[in-house]
Amino acid sequence: MKKIMETLNRTRLSQLISRRSDEDLLAHQVDALFGTLSDIYGADKLVLRASKLEILPLMRSNQLEERVWALQRLVLHGPAPQKPPTAKEIPQILNEIEDEIAGIIARRSVEDKLEKLVADKMQERHEEYMREIKMQVLKETGGPENAQTLKRLAQLEKMNNVTLARSAMEMLRPQQLNEVVGQERAVQAILSKLASPYPQHILCYGPPGVGKTTAARLAFQAAKGRSVTPFPEEAPFIEVDGTTLRWDPREVTNPLLGSVHDPIYQGARRDLADTGIPEPKLGLVSDAHSGVLFIDEIGEMDPMLLNKLLKVLEDKRVSFDSAYYDPLDPNVPQWIKKIFDEGAPADFILVGATTRGPGELNPALRSRCAEIFFEPLTPSDIKDIIENAGQRLEVRLETGVAELIAEYTIEGRKAVNLLADAYGLALFRREEAEAGGENGDEEKTPLIGVTCDDVLEVLRTARLSPYVTRKGEHKAEAGRIFGLGVAGFVGSVLEIEAVAFPANGEGKGHIRFNDTAGSMAKDSVFNAASVFRRLAGKELADFDLHVNVVGGGNIDGPSAGLAIFLSVYSAIQELPLWQDVAVTGEISLRGGVKAVGGIFEKIYGARQAGIRRVLIPKENEKDVPSGLTGIEVIAVETVDEALALIQAGPAVVSTGQAS
Repeated sequence: MKKIMETLNRTRLSQLISRRSDEDLLAHQVDALFGTLSDIYGADKLVLRASKLEILPLMRSNQLEERVWALQRLVLHGPAPQKPPTAKEIPQILNEIEDEIAGIIARRSVEDKLEKLVADKMQERHEEYMREIKMQVLKETGGPENAQTLKRLAQLEKMNNVTLARSAMEMLRPQQLNEVVGQERAVQAILSKLASPYPQHILCYGPPGVGKTTAARLAFQAAKGRSVTPFPEEAPFIEVDGTTLRWDPREVTNPLLGSVHDPIYQGARRDLADTGIPEPKLGLVSDAHSGVLFIDEIGEMDPMLLNKLLKVLEDKRVSFDSAYYDPLDPNVPQWIKKIFDEGAPADFILVGATTRGPGELNPALRSRCAEIFFEPLTPSDIKDIIENAGQRLEVRLETGVAELIAEYTIEGRKAVNLLADAYGLALFRREEAEAGGENGDEEKTPLIGVTCDDVLEVLRTARLSPYVTRKGEHKAEAGRIFGLGVAGFVGSVLEIEAVAFPANGEGKGHIRFNDTAGSMAKDSVFNAASVFRRLAGKELADFDLHVNVVGGGNIDGPSAGLAIFLSVYSAIQELPLWQDVAVTGEISLRGGVKAVGGIFEKIYGARQAGIRRVLIPKENEKDVPSGLTGIEVIAVETVDEALALIQAGPAVVSTGQAS
């Protein structure tokens, strides 16, 4: 029994020692886990976390189970256990805690690596940012200039200092109103409409090169000096060509009226774009505020743009709008807010010039403007322009030079260009002669001489032909007469000829007429046939009649009726007609002469062609310009009156054919 008790005691002691060693091992393991957590989180943070979980007493407990329970609540996720683990559960729980801590350590390692990479990148970026900031500071303190920009500036300055001589057109352009030749009535009309307390918008009609732009500019300068003018001394004269005015219907750009540059699509100024504020760009109508906006070739403008311009003329302001504009945005500058809310001022006088006829312009534009017609230049006007230009160029003009140039153009600008070209040719020939020693010991003259040969050489080089190819002569012919037509703002003579032969049989005659002359001219032939039968008592059907408009021009209207009748009557009756007399007018079936249009232009064309007398309808007598010289204008009511004034007497020979 004693041995049994000793054996049992030894067994119990052995188990006790074994259990004691297992508990110590677990206790060391728990201490190691707490130490690891302290290394991971730090002692202070670990204590803080334990205090939040209210497990500090468990951590400081002498009981292994309570300490393991504290580890469970610190490390493991999920619902917190409500009681300490048993001795049997502790090894399993410690294994789970070790796995979880191993995961935490692994995550910490990865996070440390990432943090190191992030820190390295931040250091690199920090250095880049510092360099950019330094460059920005240098730019702000040193200005935008650098070696490249200063080089460009020097190139521009050098180009500005090297200029060619003034062009001939620039030097010969009129500088005062009294230097504008041949437009006394138009200049007076423009000045009276601008130099008034209530200036008007103006439309200037006329052929090219007669001084519309120059007259408008000089009249405005003269108007500013009048006491009654509303224009201030600094009032601008803004000039623009209507053919070059381009705009975008989406209002992306509009140099005439202005546009809005949004911060995204068009790009506003940087300080505005950064805050998303649109930038309004004022147009030419605002630049012309309190002055004159001159639009050359206004008839070529886009119709929609012209309608927008008319709206500005009514409102005297330009409205701006943008989807990016927020009136409540405190960052919007006051000037932008004022433009969007009230519009930009655009109170100006519009002066438009065009080579089109009034019927081709917008009626709404015409109703808002006073209309002034510039006259085509006469040969005497061209001569005056050439002589004045010769004095300014300091050239000696040979006799006949001015007259020769006047035969080839009716434009003042073209005439001056021809003289400048002839001057250049004469100067070239003089230099060539001096280089070749052809002048010998002859004394040099300071003035360059321009001869008719120089002008003819320029005309041949430019392939120009005389402006007037049909000239009136003081002689009589049967079956030939001059009618009058209008093309644009210039009149011209129409040579109409007729020849008649007896038909092969009574009533078997034929009438031939130009197809290109137009249907209205053919109707005039039929009217002439009826009037001829009424006056002469003969049937045109008894004659083979051929009527021809020399040159094949298209006659748009009935104004050639009188000329066609007189040519037919003269051809059949063999009645000679004076060849320095021109006629215009529509004929009625009763032999009356009816009113037609374009009397001023037709008289001008007749005078250009050397016509001595013009017969016009009585109803057009009021259209004859006052102060007319160099031509006689007679108004007639019937074809009988016209015959009496144009016939040279009874027939002496039969023409037989048109001359």
